[in-house]
Amino acid sequence: MRRIFFLLIALMFCTSTAAAAQSKKILYVPIDNRPCNFFQVVQVAEKLGYEILTPPENFLGSRENRGNVDGLWQWLDENAPQADFAVLSTDAMIYGSLIASRTHDLSAEEILARAQRFKSFREKFFFLPTYAFGTIMRTPRTGSNASAEPDYYYTHGEKIFQYTALLDKQETEKLSSGERRKLKKLEADIPAEYLDDWLKRRAKNFDANKFLTDCLRADVFNYFLLGCDDSAMFSQTHRESRQLTEYAKDMGKHFIQVTSGADELGMLMIARAINEDRHQIPFVSVMYNDGKGAATFPAYGNEPIGISIDAAITAAGGFRIPAPERADLVLAVNTRESGKTYESSDAKRNKLKLRGDIKTFLKPVKQYVEAGYPVAIADIAFSNGADNSLMNQLKRDDLQYKIKAYGGWNTATNSSGFLIGAGVLTPFMNDKDVAELLTTRYLDDWAYQANVRQEIVGASYGIAGDGTPLNLKEKLPPLEKLLNERMIAFATENLRLPGKWKLKNLKFTLPWQRTFECDPRFTLER
Repeated sequence: MRRIFFLLIALMFCTSTAAAAQSKKILYVPIDNRPCNFFQVVQVAEKLGYEILTPPENFLGSRENRGNVDGLWQWLDENAPQADFAVLSTDAMIYGSLIASRTHDLSAEEILARAQRFKSFREKFFFLPTYAFGTIMRTPRTGSNASAEPDYYYTHGEKIFQYTALLDKQETEKLSSGERRKLKKLEADIPAEYLDDWLKRRAKNFDANKFLTDCLRADVFNYFLLGCDDSAMFSQTHRESRQLTEYAKDMGKHFIQVTSGADELGMLMIARAINEDRHQIPFVSVMYNDGKGAATFPAYGNEPIGISIDAAITAAGGFRIPAPERADLVLAVNTRESGKTYESSDAKRNKLKLRGDIKTFLKPVKQYVEAGYPVAIADIAFSNGADNSLMNQLKRDDLQYKIKAYGGWNTATNSSGFLIGAGVLTPFMNDKDVAELLTTRYLDDWAYQANVRQEIVGASYGIAGDGTPLNLKEKLPPLEKLLNERMIAFATENLRLPGKWKLKNLKFTLPWQRTFECDPRFTLER
């Protein structure tokens, strides 16, 4: 009887909390309109009854559209009076989008004038808790990875990366004589006008981030999360992150953090807003696979993954604890024993065959699930897609829908950060909502990124017409037809939905007309 009584009390609490949330509105301006930043973030928050107000999509940045800054500010002013919280991308509100923050031609005065609007907004809507997130410009290793950089980066990007990496290193370590010679040669080899443009562009972004940090000091924001877009142990991005961390050290991580990542930041700030609204601090216990574990230094990052994960937990409004039995979420992190993160497209390494380290990893995961702990899996053994060995074993062990959350779609910090933001909210969702969020991730991270994407890229070269994997143009319609065929077949073969739920109305698109991201849509029906 006592057990029934407490269950009724819990049910009443959840019902009243959901009802309260239904009256709450969150203004959300994402960094651009990609699904990971836009639809998938909204999808998570709406599960808890919040109404997420977003700008007209044509105001947001896309592959071809830099975003409408004036339109975004007008929309924000018009909708702020009816909102309870605001979660804002500073890149969108200043430059228009993430890509625009890298390629703009704005003067320093124009950028700071736009940043000043945050102060005016706070003065006008002083009652509105505001959570801001921005980025430190990325430093791609090569020009081949610079699909959204100034044109000269295609030809000189690798040298620019190496040059700024050595500049960063010499400020923290002593360069060897060979490295000093290389630094001088690189400076001579890179056309002065290119290097000057790139560094001046970054300086404007850096000064804007310092100004936004000052905005936090002036109580313009309730929290400011600043992420390092694609980076490395030594790079200009890492160099600037060190400087900004030092600049903000007086405020502490409970108000500001400079961490690795970009596309997960919106989800983390939405989670923080919801957690603060619900007056809850989720306890998160973290376990790593054997080997390097938390010391893993992932590709595209500028710090060990353990530091990034701890930062994401704090940013989401959570608190890390050692004891899984007391945790609201047990986060299991799938890393490689060597501490290296390979690409999911590496077919020689990313195989279905069960690896020994996956057996080791899943043993405690199974124990936690059987004990009734809410478990989430951060799958970061590979960049840009799931670990096929892990995913195949989750299917075999009937664990796919017994965990609460999963993430393995892009960089290690993108995957783990988005997972943490969504995962700390899943204990308050019903089973269907959790299953829908898991299905989105399995379709995106496992089906597409780790498997079907490679087939789509390969097929693109054999289809007549203008277009490349980075800009499909005339090849988009036949490739989307193939995409839907392969994704539906993969889902039918590999997803084991709980109960009598079935996947219906499956539709898959390539929203940026390139092969890098997929937008899976579906309904769960009985």
